Formats: sequence, C-alpha cells, structure tokens
Amino acid sequence: MSKQQLNRFSLTMIVISLVIGMGIFKTPATIAAKAGTPAIFFAAWVIGGIIALFGALTYAEIGLRLPAIGGYYKIFAQCYHPSIGFTVNVLILISNAASISVVALIGSDYVSDLLFGRPQSEAFTILVAIVPIALFYAVNLLGLHTSSRTQNLLMVAKIGLIVLLISACFTGLTVEPHGYNTSGKIYVYNGHNTGLLLMVSLVSVFFTYGGYQQTINFGGETSSATLQKGIVTGILIVLFLYLAISYAYVKVIGFDKMKNATAIGALLCETWFGKAGGKVFDACMFLSVLAYVNVSLLSNPRVMYAMSKDNVFPKIFAYKNPKTDVMIPGLTAFALTAIVVAFFGKGVDDVLSFSIFLDCIGFCTSAATLLILRKWKQGNENVTGIAKHITPVLCVVFVIAYLFIATAVVIDKPAAAITGILLMFLFLGMYFVFYHKKQGK
Repeated sequence: MSKQQLNRFSLTMIVISLVIGMGIFKTPATIAAKAGTPAIFFAAWVIGGIIALFGALTYAEIGLRLPAIGGYYKIFAQCYHPSIGFTVNVLILISNAASISVVALIGSDYVSDLLFGRPQSEAFTILVAIVPIALFYAVNLLGLHTSSRTQNLLMVAKIGLIVLLISACFTGLTVEPHGYNTSGKIYVYNGHNTGLLLMVSLVSVFFTYGGYQQTINFGGETSSATLQKGIVTGILIVLFLYLAISYAYVKVIGFDKMKNATAIGALLCETWFGKAGGKVFDACMFLSVLAYVNVSLLSNPRVMYAMSKDNVFPKIFAYKNPKTDVMIPGLTAFALTAIVVAFFGKGVDDVLSFSIFLDCIGFCTSAATLLILRKWKQGNENVTGIAKHITPVLCVVFVIAYLFIATAVVIDKPAAAITGILLMFLFLGMYFVFYHKKQGK
C-alpha cells in the first residue's frame, strides 16, 4: 500500500464525518415540528435513510467505474462537460469555505459558554473560530495519513458522544426543554395532510443525511473495493445512529415537547450529568466542530487539484509536495478563504441559502452519471455480483427522490432557487470566458 492510500476504516470515518455534522443535535426538533405525529417523524427518518443507502450504493459504483482524486469534479467533467464540472464545484467550494467558517463561529459560541457561561466579544469569537482552521491546516500539511488518523480519533470520540446520548433512553429519566425557537412553525396533523407533513419533513431529513457524495474525491487514494465498502459501511452506521438518537430524543424529551425545542442534545446530556450536562455538551459540540473543519480541509483541496489538472482552474493548484503528496496551494487557499469569511460573521450563512437548492441539483446530476458510465461500459470489469443488476434501479429512485426535494425547495424558498440558478449561469459564463480555450491543452 502506498503512503497516500486510505484503508477501509479511515474511509468509513471520512464518510461518517462528511454526513454527521452539528445538525443531528438540533434538527430533529425542527423535523418534529414539521412532522406533526411520531409516525410521520420516524417515517421521514427511515425513508431518508433508505434513500441515502441507495445513494451510497450509487456513488460506490461510480467510484468503482471512475476512481480519481477530486472525483466529484471528474464525473461532471467527463460525463457532461468540463464547464458543468467547473460550475458545480466552484459553487461547492465557495459554499464549503463559508460553511466551515460558520461552523467554526458556532463552535466559538460553545467555547464561550463552556468557559465563561455567556457570549464573549466579537473579536474573541472570531479568534476562537480561526484557531481550529489554522490548527488543522497545519495537521493536513503533514500528509494524508496524519490528517486521516487525526480524523479517526475525532470521529471515534464523536461517535462515542452520540452513543452516550442514545443511551440516555435507558436511564428512565425525562427532561424538560429550557427554551424554544419561537419563530419556527409548528405543523398540525389533521388526518388529511400526511403527504404534506411528510414532504416538508423529508426536506430537512435529506439534508441531514447528505455529504457522503464527496467521498469519491478520495477515489485516487484508495482501492476501488475499499471506496465501495467504506461508503456503504459509513452510511449504514449513520442510518443506525440517526434512528437511534431520534428515538432517544422522543423517549427522553417527549415528541410534543421537543417540537422546536433548543439544545436538545444538551437535554440528553443532562440525564447523565445533571446541571453539568450543558457544559459537557458544549465541549462535545466543539469536538464536533473540529471534526468538520478537518474533513473539509481534507476533501476540498482535492477538487481544486483535479480542476487544475484539467486546466479549468489556475495551474498552481495542480502542485503536490513530492514528499508528502499534500496539495499545498489548494489547502492554503481554502483555509485562508475560510479564515477571511470568518470575519464576516455567521450572517454569511443566510446569504448561502442557495446552496440547499444547488445541493439537490448536484445530487441528481452526479448520481445520474452512473447511468452514463454504464452506457459507456466504463469500468465494467470492476463491477460484479448483484450490484451489477440492481444499482441502476436504486440510482433512478435516488434521482427521482432528490428531484422531488428540489421541487419542494423551489416552492418553499423560490428566491434561494433563483439565486442558485443565476449563480450557475454566472460561473458558466466565467468558464467560457477564461478556461474554454485552455481546457484540453
């Protein structure tokens, strides 16, 4: 095995860390408010998990057929056109750089509460947000093995936290929420609106399960079999953890009481640690932030590298350190962008609401590349067994599901969808102005 290859355990941890962010510690309260009844609530989680598994099997086969560093760019460029790969991935890079900043800033709030019990100055918040970005920038400079082992440690600790929260349902205790998001809408089941409640619930559930598609960015740094097994294993673990912790929330807090409740993860911590539960949860949430920052710094420079190799990004981003294989220019640019964005504060997250719509389009079009690769018979020799026959069906179901969610997003947030479409045309234009003649040289 070469020095830059990932084993199955490391890849599985990357999959889990790409999916499980901070959302699972608060989103279930929002989904409960939308679902109306426990049956619809759990149905949404199960359906979302099944669709995520279909997606995992789809992207696993895509990874078998087109293994490449920066694979999420490669599938668009090869199956559609380099302009599509450029447009989709530049928007993802912008969104991800902003997201890492917002998450780091949120992590600063948890540190403030942990150390001082109250919010601190804006300067303190920004400084604390920058520290993990700078720290894991340094870790990633040491090479893939060091950064992936660091990610393994962070994710084992994070999974341990989730298991601890799940075990709260065995204590026999119940806890009362300390506050509610009063601006959040609470839907009421009337006996005839099951479809509507399920649809609005699924929008949030689908995005809580998202992120694993980025795993194919590591396709050139692991074996095809490892990539396939890692994606599927990771999603199965996520599915179990999500269903189990959702049950724990309902058991310990109560379904009606958890609707739009704040800090529901901290409530589960209270069953074990009492009044100190909030402080324990603050520390655990900062750990969650660290895991997200590191995996983002791991994945995104690989997209920049692949785009640069195809001459649709500045040539400097194709450079890799000959000793460590670290993509230093991409890693540096991405980290610096995240640090700069951190100075704009958490308000930037509202500006990036268009990313919800673009994620839907990205899921649909990237998953559909499997059908194109199959038509071309690319990598047929790598695909065997029952997957050869059932994966296309799962792929079609997956694409239809996300088209359905994209439609729901357009209905719910038309301005965000229009913004996303306009930005796509803007970056398409940039590609043809700056890179079309260079591409392929």
